[in-house]
Amino acid sequence: MTTKSILVLPGDGVGPEVMAQALRVLDRICETSDLVVTLEHDLVGGASIEANGVPLTDQTLASAKAADAVLFGSVGGPQWDAEPFDNRPEIAILKLRSELGLFANLRPAIVFDPLVDASTLKAEVVRGLNIMIVRESTGGIYFGEPRGIETLADGTKRGVNTEVYTTHEIERVARVAFELAGKRQGRLMSVEKANVMESGLLWRQTVQALHDRDYVDVTLNHMYADNCAMQLARNPRQFDVIVTTNLFGDLLSDLASMLTGSLGLLPSATLGAPDANGRRPALYEPIHGSAPDIAGQGIANPLAQILSLAMLLRWSFGMEDEARRVERACVTALEVGARTKDLGGDLTTQEMGDAVLAALTGAEMAG
Repeated sequence: MTTKSILVLPGDGVGPEVMAQALRVLDRICETSDLVVTLEHDLVGGASIEANGVPLTDQTLASAKAADAVLFGSVGGPQWDAEPFDNRPEIAILKLRSELGLFANLRPAIVFDPLVDASTLKAEVVRGLNIMIVRESTGGIYFGEPRGIETLADGTKRGVNTEVYTTHEIERVARVAFELAGKRQGRLMSVEKANVMESGLLWRQTVQALHDRDYVDVTLNHMYADNCAMQLARNPRQFDVIVTTNLFGDLLSDLASMLTGSLGLLPSATLGAPDANGRRPALYEPIHGSAPDIAGQGIANPLAQILSLAMLLRWSFGMEDEARRVERACVTALEVGARTKDLGGDLTTQEMGDAVLAALTGAEMAG
């Protein structure tokens, strides 16, 4: 038997709704494999502010550090807009990334065959699309100092954020991207703004030097972030793996999500460095956020959360076969017409979960 521990943080908005469906899938995987999972449930984000006064307690952080993986839902909502900036729900995810050293955010953007027509782009442009965006997630403008809002002598205010990257920070996330590219099509696009930002110039120089030293078998190209955004809309299949900064990765991955047909389809994994025993801290979450406009209605698409679970099985538990089973079940559910509202259908969140479980069970029987 393989025994693992997961800290489950459903969070706010649609987070608890989609998390419930992912946990149903996890239960099914445990029933049909030698995996035994110990689950610990806790509050995070706005839910934690309401209960504890802070978006992430020290105890929850300690639990995250002790777990084999963290399965995260979403945080945030308009009811917490009045919170001080350093106590907003989103601080929880930033602190988890920082404290656990989760520097590499993996965001796949895949167009599933049944959803080719759901994309806003023409089918011939997106058919077969399979991109992996690797976003640096513990540095850059979201963490750089100095930062803040200050009052000037004339009574007006100035907001300051600082884009900062070191050679070490760039190299470690670029290594993850090069390794991924080497196992895929062997092509890596490094994205920054080296033409107007010194941090971008250092990024380009560092990635190029690492390539020339250790990854000559991978084809490396460089692109400015604004051009990359245009090219994602114009000819997205030119990309295999993209590695980029925290800010640009945030923007470009959301843009890429629209190529797939819905923000509700994209999972993510955020990884730290392996320890001496090969164990690496990791957090898995859908990229769609808390979607407060539909929270509580039971219509959110759970596929991104379920696919985040598949990434957890692959990256933290080393269960490649089980991860692929979950991914295939999601595609099969779509093939038989299962659709939530964001995809033009009328299934509830639970009914979409039912469809995935039915596909998963059918695959097991066929196998």
